[in-house]
Amino acid sequence: GAAKAVAKAYPVMKGKLTGMAFRVPTVDVSVVDLTCELETPTTYDEIKAEVKLASETYAKGIVGYTEDQVVSSDFIGETCSTVFDAGAGIMLTPTFVKLVSWYDNEWGYSNRLVEL
Repeated sequence: GAAKAVAKAYPVMKGKLTGMAFRVPTVDVSVVDLTCELETPTTYDEIKAEVKLASETYAKGIVGYTEDQVVSSDFIGETCSTVFDAGAGIMLTPTFVKLVSWYDNEWGYSNRLVEL
């Protein structure tokens, strides 16, 4: 699914990314639980700051950012392709991090098509 699509969109990621889907009874919202091994040590606060900056500048409208306590239904009708959940991730080591991002798998996609 999504992991294969990322590799097609970003060939540099081929062989470096995998994923799985949990089938849960939600209307149309999904969540990405991404675990990353980083080349450069960093902090979770630095990652959050970079994602927030992206959401307010060059990726505005594509990537969202929230520090609110949220659940899947909060993202029904979300126009961003994904919304980074700053409160849900965790830094496991300075080079190993788990990131969480939500998306409305119908509405966000439809908004990107309209932009084409």
